[in-house]
Amino acid sequence: QVQLGESGGGLVQPGGSQRLSCAASGRTLSSYTMGWFRRAPGKERELVAAIDRSGTITYYADSVKGRFTISRDNAKNTIYLQMNSLKPEDTAVYYCAASLVNWRRPPRTEDFGSWGQGTQVTVSS
Repeated sequence: QVQLGESGGGLVQPGGSQRLSCAASGRTLSSYTMGWFRRAPGKERELVAAIDRSGTITYYADSVKGRFTISRDNAKNTIYLQMNSLKPEDTAVYYCAASLVNWRRPPRTEDFGSWGQGTQVTVSS
């Protein structure tokens, strides 16, 4: 499995912005569909955004569409999640994940075989 590490979490006020990064080691990310997941207290893990290996196809959960943007820089072996207009309900641990399964919209949770350790995002005034 590719090793993944998230960074950029923290405390932000409602309406604010934050960018998460996920850096990979061990393997190059160009072979992987990449996703950002989140798990809020008492809730199931959910896929919030995904991007295909070329960076040309994306998917967003309805709850974040228009506010979040996923991107990738294969040369830097890194993916990003730009989060704007943050809401308290966005509070969660955010995970990046990598999949070798061919692109489908939306990707399935079970497609992702490599996971980062997560980074906490707290949206509160």
